[in-house]
Amino acid sequence: MANRSDWMEDLQKNMSDLIKNSPAADIERNVRAMMTQTFSRLDLVTREEFDTQAAVLERALVRLGELEARVRELQQKQDL
Repeated sequence: MANRSDWMEDLQKNMSDLIKNSPAADIERNVRAMMTQTFSRLDLVTREEFDTQAAVLERALVRLGELEARVRELQQKQDL
């Protein structure tokens, strides 16, 4: 069994070395660079920033609802 495990490890290492030294590695680097450049031009935010802004918006909407209810209450008092 150990011999089979060694064979698999050797195969994986050889495949990794082959890919690392092949044009595929260059293609991968080029694609990564192109994607990084494209993403940097887009107006993207991180998930953390998005979640933070969503929480701020949620609190603002709750507060807005409270203020609207208060205005209605004051208007009703004024009409009496």
